[in-house]
Amino acid sequence: MSILALYNNLNTFLYLAALLFGMGVYGLVTRRTLIGMLISAELILAAASINFMAFNRFTAPDPTVGQIFTLFIMAIAAAEAAIGLSIVLAVYRNYKSIDTEDLVELQG
Repeated sequence: MSILALYNNLNTFLYLAALLFGMGVYGLVTRRTLIGMLISAELILAAASINFMAFNRFTAPDPTVGQIFTLFIMAIAAAEAAIGLSIVLAVYRNYKSIDTEDLVELQG
């Protein structure tokens, strides 16, 4: 099977997205630091973007719908990264650690 045949197949993109999603969920469950959890959440959003673009390319009658959804996901990912990193910095300044087990004293 040639590379071009893999590129023109919906299943290839779905397998890639499932792999990224699985890696992201595994990272969210196993990582103890907030930065690792943020990176894992970015992997999950990347998997969702790949799914939207793959279904847009192979099944959608209007080619712009999946691209617009992907742009919204990218904007959400950028905002999540900015807000998440600012929260991580604030937590580090107060607790001198970004380990999630050290944050059990948080009130709220």
